[in-house]
Amino acid sequence: MPLAAALPGRRPGRYGVHMSDEVAEHITVGVPPADVYLAVSDVRRMTRWSPECFATLVWSRRGGVPARFVGFNRRGPWVWFTTCRVVAAKPGQEFTFDVTTFGMPVSRWSYQLAGVANGTEVTERWLDQRGRGAHVLGRVFTGKVASDRPQANRAGMRTTLERLKRELETG
Repeated sequence: MPLAAALPGRRPGRYGVHMSDEVAEHITVGVPPADVYLAVSDVRRMTRWSPECFATLVWSRRGGVPARFVGFNRRGPWVWFTTCRVVAAKPGQEFTFDVTTFGMPVSRWSYQLAGVANGTEVTERWLDQRGRGAHVLGRVFTGKVASDRPQANRAGMRTTLERLKRELETG
């Protein structure tokens, strides 16, 4: 069962938009860190775990993992895409990517892995990097959830991690 780890880092932004929200969730998965890394760095598999992401398109690879990719997302009737750039790919330790939309920063997602006695502790983190433009576009493309993104992402992260755990532990 995941343990919630809220990391408050809110600071008021311009136009009343709060920036630098950070949310983290973690779970222990009963497989080695190398196996978890192979799973989370294969972004095509995210479509099986995430409640929002329904497709990915890898643009380029570096060292066997995506360097750039597009994520296609859905929440209710809203559909949107984001472009992603991998900023850390450390086998068995970390997989992190920055998300933009129409060239504007949106967020940073990361999966940090730590070996523990019974497998791997996986921490999924989301850092809100939206400015006003991305926040407004988020509202247009994702509906009301744009203003409730930290809460929506926390719920989505819990689902993602539970599905990841189930898939990796059942083979």
